[in-house]
Amino acid sequence: MSKFKQKRGKGMPAVSTASLPDIIFMLLFFFMVVTTLRDNTLLVGVQVPEATELNKLEEKSLVMYMYLGKPLEQYQNLYGTATRMQLGDKFSTIDDLPLFIERKKLKTDERKHPFLIASMKVDKKVTMGIVSDVKTKLRKLGQLSVNYSSRARGQDL
Repeated sequence: MSKFKQKRGKGMPAVSTASLPDIIFMLLFFFMVVTTLRDNTLLVGVQVPEATELNKLEEKSLVMYMYLGKPLEQYQNLYGTATRMQLGDKFSTIDDLPLFIERKKLKTDERKHPFLIASMKVDKKVTMGIVSDVKTKLRKLGQLSVNYSSRARGQDL
């Protein structure tokens, strides 16, 4: 008799799936950390004017963005081609500004309320009358810090 016997009938052991949930959660956390979410979906076309003297905003969490421009083609059948204002992800009017500002104030710390900035992204073809109306409404609401977004001269969109 031989000292070593060959065992028959045994195959490869099954692959352990015990670490599979750990790998899935690591991938999930990786994509959650790396992914950036878009704040607003633009409903209006905005081509901001060019400028030479620009300052960059430091704390973007304190900025309330307002978009003024002509609705995009897919919305022109419903809203027309006149200049519209977008607050957040929906078309709005000047009368919606108080609620928009209050919602932003509720989301921020009370100590940072004086540092809130209303940033207007205005299409360069929009008439100044609408911009003036928005500025007047902001002034009445006590929002005196207003910023106009623009791009550097020669910078592509």
